[in-house]
Amino acid sequence: MAEDTITTRFNSRPDSRLDSRFARFGWSNRLSLTSRILAVNVLPLALLGGGIFYLDGYRKQLLDERYKLARIEAQITAEALAGATRQRQEALLIQIGKEQRMRLRMFDAEGMLWADSFALDTPAFTFDDPVAEPWDQDFARMLDRAVDTIVGADPIPDYVEPAEARADSWPELARARAQGLSQIQLRDAPDGTPVINAAVPVGLKGSTLLTTRNAVDITESVRSARSTLVSAVFLALLVSIALSLFMARTIVRPLQLLAKAAIRVRLGRDRQVEVPRLPQRHDEIGLLARAISDMTNALRQRIDAVDHFAADVAHEIKNPLASLRSAIESLARVEDPELRRQLTDIASHDVRRIDRLVTEIADASRIDAELSRAVFEEMDLARLTAAIINSRESRGENEGREIELKTPMSGAWVWGVPTRLERVIENLLDNAVSFSPPGETISVTISHDHDLVCLNVCDNGPGIPEDAREKVFQRFHSLRPDAEAFGDHSGLGLAIARTIAEAHDGSLIAQGREEGGDGACLVLRLPELVRH
Repeated sequence: MAEDTITTRFNSRPDSRLDSRFARFGWSNRLSLTSRILAVNVLPLALLGGGIFYLDGYRKQLLDERYKLARIEAQITAEALAGATRQRQEALLIQIGKEQRMRLRMFDAEGMLWADSFALDTPAFTFDDPVAEPWDQDFARMLDRAVDTIVGADPIPDYVEPAEARADSWPELARARAQGLSQIQLRDAPDGTPVINAAVPVGLKGSTLLTTRNAVDITESVRSARSTLVSAVFLALLVSIALSLFMARTIVRPLQLLAKAAIRVRLGRDRQVEVPRLPQRHDEIGLLARAISDMTNALRQRIDAVDHFAADVAHEIKNPLASLRSAIESLARVEDPELRRQLTDIASHDVRRIDRLVTEIADASRIDAELSRAVFEEMDLARLTAAIINSRESRGENEGREIELKTPMSGAWVWGVPTRLERVIENLLDNAVSFSPPGETISVTISHDHDLVCLNVCDNGPGIPEDAREKVFQRFHSLRPDAEAFGDHSGLGLAIARTIAEAHDGSLIAQGREEGGDGACLVLRLPELVRH
């Protein structure tokens, strides 16, 4: 895609086996640890909580159905009693009470009790005494109260026989007498089972009927369902424990392997320690394994680089030191003034060379640490490059070479450390000036390439052989022009420039000129900063 540019001319004059162990876990490796932990812990709790609310709804449903049945039974009984004689009414109270296991009481218009099925015949039911019941019934009642508390059930009054056998002693009877409609009232028996009272008017003379039923079957049904729930929760707990053990195996085991590998790497006893990467795992453990493996490889590469760098430093400094020592030792034995001057020049040159080497080596060794602490900022690479070229021209560092700069009109914004990127550009221009013949033009082009900013520095020198384009970035590797004095460059410039570029998430490469011909191009690529 074509791009508007600004052209400026600057003139200057003179381990896989460990990984396979976890492949069989399949689906588990695709779930995050958070998901697995939540699933293991929530499963029994969700089942228990859902079961408790289900039981509460189930109990309410049973009671609602029993309320309807009690209302219908009381109304049918009242209709049967309304047209009967007193003797027939007593017979009906006894018969219905026995058949339906209820207690039936009749009150006259003044609210006085005149017939009780329990007094007329043997009681159809009796309340169980909680004191005489076994411990499991006490435990069941305790669970009943706990469930009522959890679901926030309304309190139910206890069933207590009033001291006076009058209709006004029963609230449901009082309402039925006042409203002329059937009324239902729920109470708790001493053993915790529900007692359902139904009050209904009888005939037109003000009599009322009170039916009492101890719905033990409701409590038994709810407790039976709760036993099933407890069994299900217990099973869920067993499953949760099994899943916890499985999860511990899939989490703790790889962590132990990673810890052992990290300890061996730290101790340095085994150069070829294999840190498992666990490629089949896409959860946090897999990310950790791959991060530790990458960190270990980077650490090994850094150690190797330090070892090689130390060896290269010793080699590079040893040569000028040997030359310096030879010149100084010879100087004491030489009487010829011209020869003494030459030896002095050699010694001075070697001292400058050693000083330059020490400076470059110190800069190269601390550049990584400095960049890790540096604060990156927004900067226009085009403006920075133009300023550097102008400064070089004013200092006469371009040595008669003309530098042509092409930049995009919109600028070239990147994140970076200006002083360090300035060092990169200076090194690239120094390299181009060294290889370009006097009077030739050095081309500097800044362009956009998708989400990258590219800076190309192209000279008209002999170029770089294709097999040597990567070697020029090695430390102390130097292919200098024949006319350049030996030792004027340390061989660290391009190595430092690449280190800075990579610290900015960029790259620095060498290539031939796109249009062909002699010369080389050094290309710096940095991530583009999108400005809003």
